Formats: sequence, C-alpha cells, structure tokens
Amino acid sequence: MRNSLLPARIGGALLLLLAASGAGAQSGGPFTVAETGARYGSLVEAVGAIGNGDGTIMIAPGTYRQCVVQEAGAIAYRAAQPGSVTFDSEICEGKAALVLRGRAASVDGIIFRNMRVPDGNGSGIRLEQGDLTVTNSIFADSEEGILTHDDPAATVRIDHSTFRRLGRCDRGLSCAHSIYIGHYGRLIVTRSRFEAGSGGHYVKTRSARVDITDNSFDDSQGRLTNYMIDLSNGSSGLIAGNIMVQGRDKDNYSAFITVAPEGRERDSSALVVRNNRAAFVPGLTRESTFVANWTDDAVTISDNDLAKGVKLKDRR
Repeated sequence: MRNSLLPARIGGALLLLLAASGAGAQSGGPFTVAETGARYGSLVEAVGAIGNGDGTIMIAPGTYRQCVVQEAGAIAYRAAQPGSVTFDSEICEGKAALVLRGRAASVDGIIFRNMRVPDGNGSGIRLEQGDLTVTNSIFADSEEGILTHDDPAATVRIDHSTFRRLGRCDRGLSCAHSIYIGHYGRLIVTRSRFEAGSGGHYVKTRSARVDITDNSFDDSQGRLTNYMIDLSNGSSGLIAGNIMVQGRDKDNYSAFITVAPEGRERDSSALVVRNNRAAFVPGLTRESTFVANWTDDAVTISDNDLAKGVKLKDRR
C-alpha cells in the first residue's frame, strides 16, 4: 500500500461564484477546457462553457478562493500538476467548494482545505447526484471532506487520496465525518489514507454496497473520534487489506467497524471483512471490538490480524 499520497446561490440560472481571484493565473485565465482549448478567468465560467456536455477543466497551479455549482453535464476537474492546485475556504450555497448535481464528475490532483459553514458541514465536495470519482486529492482542515445526498443508482469512487484533520461533533449540531456517503448504490475506497480526525467517523456510509480496500486509518493523532468505518444501515461488499490504528483520544472506542448501528435497512450477510490489521497506538491498553454488529446477519469475518484487546466481533 502507498502511504505517500499526493496528496449558494445561482448565477445566470445556472451557477454562482462566490469569489473569483486565483493565484497562478495565466494570460487568458487559469481554467482551460481541454476539448476546446478555451481559457477562462474563473471556474464558474469554465463550468458554464461545458454546460450539459462532457468536458475536462485543466486548472493551472495556484491557490484559489473560488467555488462553483455544477448543475448539469459530466465534468472532470483536473490539476495540470497534481498537488499544485488548492481550493481554500470559499463555499457555495453554504455547502462546499464544489457542489455537484450534474450527471457525473471527477476530481484529480486537487487539494481542498479550510471549509467551514454555520451548520458544521463545510466540505471540499458536496455531491447531490450522479457518479463521482476522486483520485490523487487531499481534503484537510475542514468540517467534512466529502458529503453526499442520496442517489441509489450511482457510484462514488475514491482512490489514492488523503483525508486529514476532518470531522467534528460540537456546538450541539449533528456530527460531521471525514467522508459521509448517503444512500448511494456503491462506495469504492481504495489505497487512501485517513488520519488525525477531529471528530465523527472516518468513513460513514449508507451505501448498498461497499468496497473498502487497501487503505490506512491512522487515528494516533485523532481527537474525539469514533469508528473507522460505519455502515450505518448495513451493507454488502468487501472490507479488506486495511490497516487500522486506534488512538487514545476517542469519543467512542468501542469498535473499529460497525454494521447497522442506525437500523438495519439492508442485508449484510453478503459482507466480507478479511485480511485487515487492527491495533492500538503503542503503549495503549484497552478493549475494543473489531466488527460490532447490530443485526443477526452473518457477516463473514476471516484472516484478520488483531492486536491484544481487540475482540473479533460482538452482537449489539
């Protein structure tokens, strides 16, 4: 596994830009629609140019205080140099830097940081419908990395990405999480890193199927965190090849993985949890459960490497 990772309102009835100044802008603008070669001074203009079509926006290196709402189309947002593009602080519709409700979107090589809003769910990405693919990206120092609505026909894919210092449970508001995927058809998370959470769960999902493989969950510097993986209403699929280290400062250290703690809405008997490693930070002695199951579904749990004090499973 690779741990070195590269890391509202509507304008013109389509989109709203809350800020339009970016570092690193070139003559003609830092946002280039690859298919036409046209360059734009703001992300909102580039998204508007693609409209309901398919297109790729290449983003020049820089730190941008911009946000955008994608209302239509299938758009790829791609850093010209992976890890050189940062969206910092700016929020559309009180939700996220990218508010996505088109047919599909992909994000490659982009950093999102410092996203905060009054309701406590400030996110790098707010996905409201459609498929989403995220690769080589970093989400940091925000209330939430990725938050979605529901789209049972769609898939979220996350690969080679880092989620750092995310989540919160304060101010009497519902908790936020490093990623929170709603009732989506499928969630795929591969070769990614979750670390130093600041509240909530690292992965929370209500997806019908999950494939969460070859990731690291490093909670050694976490603060008031909860579960590594929370399958809120149950799920089928595979959790395999993950490394999980539970830290000292937990709001809830009773489990690493949970199955349907918020009510069984789907059968989890086709869920397989295998070949994972679970441990505590060095010097910490406590008891926890690897897979806590709130249902009678017979989850398959095999060949996991569990540290002393980590019970394989329990029924809650």
